[in-house]
Amino acid sequence: MKRSDSLKQERRWTELFMAITRHIINVYCKVLLEAQKELVDYKGLGISVLEMSHRTSDFTKILNTAENLMRELLNIPENYKVIFLQGGGSGQFSAVPLNLIGLKEGRHADYVVTGAWSAKAAKEAEKYAKVNIVHPKLGTYTNIPDPSTWNLNPDASYVYYCANETVHGVEFDFVPDVKGAVLVCDMSSNFLSRPVDVSKFGVIFAGAQKNVGCAGVTVVIVREDLLGFALKECPVVLDYKTQAMNGSLYNTPPCYSIYIMGLVLEWIKNNGGAAAMDKLSLIKSRMIYDIIDKSNGFYVCPVEKKNRSRMNVPFRIGSIKGDEALEKKFLEKAVELNMISLKGHRSVGGIRASLYNAVTVEDVQKLATFMRSFMQMHQS
Repeated sequence: MKRSDSLKQERRWTELFMAITRHIINVYCKVLLEAQKELVDYKGLGISVLEMSHRTSDFTKILNTAENLMRELLNIPENYKVIFLQGGGSGQFSAVPLNLIGLKEGRHADYVVTGAWSAKAAKEAEKYAKVNIVHPKLGTYTNIPDPSTWNLNPDASYVYYCANETVHGVEFDFVPDVKGAVLVCDMSSNFLSRPVDVSKFGVIFAGAQKNVGCAGVTVVIVREDLLGFALKECPVVLDYKTQAMNGSLYNTPPCYSIYIMGLVLEWIKNNGGAAAMDKLSLIKSRMIYDIIDKSNGFYVCPVEKKNRSRMNVPFRIGSIKGDEALEKKFLEKAVELNMISLKGHRSVGGIRASLYNAVTVEDVQKLATFMRSFMQMHQS
């Protein structure tokens, strides 16, 4: 493709992106301003949500609003419970086997390991279960093994996978067919960035901090028939049945994080829901991947194209192994331009651009422009 054609294509994507997001950016700012306005006086009560007892009717309304919005946005069936917990995704690495491994006597669990987070989850599950990695161990996390090659254990209590690996930039664009087994998914980093058929899953969990709020609250969506199988050693705060029966109020929940999540869920609803977020995610990620793919090797993304993440774009500069000096210059110049958090995870190095729901058109355009100018300056 000629350079002029490439630039025309990028402009088309940018124009489309701006048309879709022009009003969304302003609405998201309103979410932050709403939280600011209500920080010291929530709806005229004279107190902050930070001060509010979780047993009051006012907080019950906040909690119910968040759950109802979640159910509406994901079209969650009635036979699923939605609970709001603490402990993050890492807490669920323990909670999942503690709640589900007792579904079958053998205590077997199947894990698909495509990156750092699913690897950590599998390791944690080994404390409570006989873990089967359904595919040969991957030398590098750059692709998703063909599901037709997976060795699923028919005696497994559940099959587990991570929908998007933030460290390595690997994302599932499909729901695995696990032949009727209980399917568990960590959706922490791409939750509500696309529509999901919840009925295909036994359990979905997600930390709110990537796409639906701030750190502190973890959403767990669990099918009702899976409740009540927790091991006796399961801490009560991680027991899905206990939390579901108590409406997420067995212990003090992360009240302010739930409040913020409710505001963000309302923003997502008002701006087209998960389907609109999906379109935006595709446009944003394509803008960056297109620069990488047309850079003649100056920028290199190690992930196979069919498994590339829309949320996290990892790349090296100079070669597949990266030129540390160039990458250092890239990061330093980015900071000068007020672009932060572009450094890749310490375990892999390089650069990583995270394009979550709240990333604006200006952010993506600014990064794309910088990447082009940096390449023109340093490409030999």
